[in-house]
Amino acid sequence: MKFREDVPRWRQIADELERRIREGEYLPGTRVPSVVQIQEEFEVASATAQKALSGLRNRGLTYTEPGLGSFVRRE
Repeated sequence: MKFREDVPRWRQIADELERRIREGEYLPGTRVPSVVQIQEEFEVASATAQKALSGLRNRGLTYTEPGLGSFVRRE
């Protein structure tokens, strides 16, 4: 993914993950990529990956199960 300079990277990653959710790549109840997976795929720091996941939670698209990860919220 080529990042734009005018938008924070975490937001661009959250937007991409949201697109994947909306297009059905990640179905309700399934796990979204972990912090480590996001770090590797997008080549970003762990704090950036964590903020992207927090952004998805704040948008109401995911929820977190402690020790298990983040999952797509059922509508």
